[in-house]
Amino acid sequence: MDRDPDPQAAASPAADDPVRADEARDAFSELYEAHAGRVYRYLLSRTSSVSDAEELTSRTFTNAFASLGSYRGRGKFESWLMTIAHNLLANWYRDRGRRPQAAPLDEALAVPSDAPGPESALEALEDTQRVRDAAAALAPDRQRLITLKYVDGLTNAEIGRILGRSEGAVKALHHRTLRQLAAALAADSE
Repeated sequence: MDRDPDPQAAASPAADDPVRADEARDAFSELYEAHAGRVYRYLLSRTSSVSDAEELTSRTFTNAFASLGSYRGRGKFESWLMTIAHNLLANWYRDRGRRPQAAPLDEALAVPSDAPGPESALEALEDTQRVRDAAAALAPDRQRLITLKYVDGLTNAEIGRILGRSEGAVKALHHRTLRQLAAALAADSE
């Protein structure tokens, strides 16, 4: 699909107009189909729980539907939706006193099963462990940035909307984070 369905079309169906209500449900259903997978993967990578990720995904779309009237179309609909998911996730951690874990980085850095030979596999495993250790030493906001950038594949602008920072601030933080990782890996190899 080249274009998202119009979120505003689903924003205010007339209660007394069944045709408009059906059109609104269809439009929102298309939005759900287009974005549910990414929202779910984002939440699963941070909760490490299928049931919690499913619940938070459901709440994300429930909140989005209830708030469609506030969506102004200034940015991508997906970024607005991911911001809702991110805020619900923050509330989920706060309500449960949980701290995010670095599990997404572990998954992203996993050694592929088709690695050529035991020596190469051992070297790759050691390299992966060094990167994991260096990434685990990063501040939580830097770990989150790396996950959003490399696991979720988001742009700096999308990350900025999710984290509540400007695109330039995200770019600068990304650069500093990569330099910190490189320095940690260089120090580890000496």
